Amino acid sequence: MDDVDEFAQVLRAWRDRVRPEDVGLPPGLGRRAPGLRREELAQLARVSVDYIVRLEQGRARHPSPQLLASLARALRLNDLERDHLFRVAGAAVPPAGLVPRQVTPSAQRMVDRFRNAPVAVAVHTAIGELVLWNPLWAALFGDPSSQTRLERNVTWMYFAGSIPVTHTPEDDEAYARDLVGHLRTAAGRYPDDPDIHQLIDRLLKASPDFARRWKAGTVGELRTSRKTLHTELVGDIVVDCDTFTGGPGDQTIVMMTAVPDSEDEQKLDLLRVIGLQQLQRRPG
Repeated sequence: MDDVDEFAQVLRAWRDRVRPEDVGLPPGLGRRAPGLRREELAQLARVSVDYIVRLEQGRARHPSPQLLASLARALRLNDLERDHLFRVAGAAVPPAGLVPRQVTPSAQRMVDRFRNAPVAVAVHTAIGELVLWNPLWAALFGDPSSQTRLERNVTWMYFAGSIPVTHTPEDDEAYARDLVGHLRTAAGRYPDDPDIHQLIDRLLKASPDFARRWKAGTVGELRTSRKTLHTELVGDIVVDCDTFTGGPGDQTIVMMTAVPDSEDEQKLDLLRVIGLQQLQRRPG
C-alpha cells in the first residue's frame, strides 16, 4: 500500500468514527453510517466537499500543511494520529520546539459544547493566535477563517490592529500588561520558534506602546476581565471574559459570558443564531 492509499484509508476511517454530536452537529436522519458525512467534514475543515471526495479517492495529491492541520482538528486526532496524517500526505511533521497549533480533543469538545449556547469561546496558541472558535465568536469578531494568521493574533489586534472591545481604564492597563507578559512567557518557553521572533519584531516596529511595555520586561499570564463588546447588529454587550491557561501545548481557552437572563445575554443569543446561519450559508 502506498502513501496515497494509506492517506485515503485513514481519512475515511477517522471520518467514520467521529459522531456528529461529538462536534456539535445534529445527528440527523437517514444516516447509513455512524460517522460524519463528507459534507460535514468539509464544513468543519472549511474546504469543498469535492476536495474531500478526491482526497478519500486518492485523486488529490500533496495537501497543504494548513489543510492537514484543519483536517486533524476536525477529526479530533491526537498527536500521534496527526503526525501519521502528515507523513502519509508527504508533508513535514510539525517539529518539536515550535508553538503547538494542534488543538487537543478536550479543548475541541469544550468549544463544541458551547455551539448552541450564548457563550463565545475560542482557543489561542501560546502566542495568542486564534486556532479554534465557535459561531458566536465569529459573529462578534468577524469570521477568522477569512483572516491571516497575523490578523487572528490577539496581541497584534490589540496593539497594531483594531478590536471592537473596550475596558475600564484599570482593566485596559492590566489587559495590555498581561498580553505583553504572556507573549514574553511564550518566548521563553519556545526560543527556537521563528514565528515568535517575527511577531515581536513586527509589534516593536508597529506599536510604541508595545515597545515600551516590552522594554519593561513584564512576564505574566492573562487574567479574567470585564469587557464591553461593540457590535453593529445588537449594539454594546457587557461580558465577563474568563481565560484558562496552562493546558496542553500552553494553549489558552477564552470564554465570554453575560449575566444570566440579562439583556446582554439575550443579545449574545441573538448573535449566536446569526452566526450559525452564516456558517450554514457559507459555500462548502
